[in-house]
Amino acid sequence: MGELTLFIDLDDTLYPADSGVWQDIRNRIDLYMRDVLGIPAAEVPALRHELFGRYGTTLRGLEATMHVDTADYLRFVHDVPLTRYLGPNPELRRILAGYPERKFIFTNGDRPHALRVLEILGLSDIFEGIIDITMLSPYCKPMLEAFDIALELAGNPRPQQCVFIDDAPRNLVAAHSRHFQTILVGPPDPAASFAPAIPRLVELPSVLPVNGGQIVEALHE
Repeated sequence: MGELTLFIDLDDTLYPADSGVWQDIRNRIDLYMRDVLGIPAAEVPALRHELFGRYGTTLRGLEATMHVDTADYLRFVHDVPLTRYLGPNPELRRILAGYPERKFIFTNGDRPHALRVLEILGLSDIFEGIIDITMLSPYCKPMLEAFDIALELAGNPRPQQCVFIDDAPRNLVAAHSRHFQTILVGPPDPAASFAPAIPRLVELPSVLPVNGGQIVEALHE
């Protein structure tokens, strides 16, 4: 089948979705919208949800509608105490290190946040590169252009030889339409029925065998 390239999401994929990290980041997004942009607190949750659905991320929505300072926003919302929620994960390190394939972080977060998460998890040297929201500008997952940019930044591997791993079904749908192979981290979802689901990333070998084993059939649909 040839050599694969792995594109792995960061938040709620490298670490469990119930860790508390994303909830803290979401609270910081709400604070930014209220305290920095002056949006009434009662309007923030619905507006955040609308922007996320329409533009792919709240950031892209705020850039389009309120011309926010991107760097300032990213610094603010990622200013969370990661060590309160995360710690070294030697089991995950062993699993990921066992894959000889090229591996990239592919995230709608930014590079500084990704580097902090990787350092805390003990995975800093596992990935060849980080493809972040600033490199995808003006796009983001699940926009199809984001996947095209990711391929280009990774040296243009054939998408059929790429495996995209994410916790968001809508991102998997987009990747699937670009002919990536896909794996869902989280409960099975009808929207991404083509992707095998694993509850945690450490269970990756159950659907993507190490050292050139046969990939589960669902990845080829």
